[in-house]
Amino acid sequence: MRPSHARRARLQAACPICGVGELNARWYSYLPGMYLGDGCISEGARKVFKLRIVLDNRYPGIIDECARAMIAVRPAHTKVGRVKKIGCTEVCSYWKHWPCLFPQHGPGAKHLRPIELVPWQRWIATYHPDRLLRGLIHSDGCRSLNYVNGKGYLRYQFSNNSEDIRQIFCEARDAYGVAWRQSNWKTISVSRAGATARREMIAGPKM
Repeated sequence: MRPSHARRARLQAACPICGVGELNARWYSYLPGMYLGDGCISEGARKVFKLRIVLDNRYPGIIDECARAMIAVRPAHTKVGRVKKIGCTEVCSYWKHWPCLFPQHGPGAKHLRPIELVPWQRWIATYHPDRLLRGLIHSDGCRSLNYVNGKGYLRYQFSNNSEDIRQIFCEARDAYGVAWRQSNWKTISVSRAGATARREMIAGPKM
């Protein structure tokens, strides 16, 4: 059954970008990090879009947090699905306005096209850089020990093929006051004691 005109109008108004809905900025700031790393948006029938983020089954806590973020960003109508696959789970939700919230959506792989935060996203990232970093680390980051002279030091690394996405990660790090260095062409490392401690406050171990 197709929605009535009044219901379509209510759904349109619920969008915080092109309508009058309110956006939970703190939870939203986590989702772009997840989307830029492990997510995509695809168009279905009647211009309803599917936001999907595919996550490793070894980290059920991250899967739960991603689902909570989707619900928090659009609490009135969101139904979040979890599709079990071999070794991973697809966290997904349908809405006509996902492209409004993720203007980085477009055809082709992310590393083959420009990826930039629009002004309202930059405003949110300025106020919640820790949440953006958490999403990026949970999607394309890792936490490990780096051994120097036989002693292990905690290290975070973020790896992505897109130069633009790496730049977004670096800008969020700078906003949060986290020192970093370029390990190779696609990997950013945080391993200094003070910087790693602040990163530990953001992400902690993957769970």
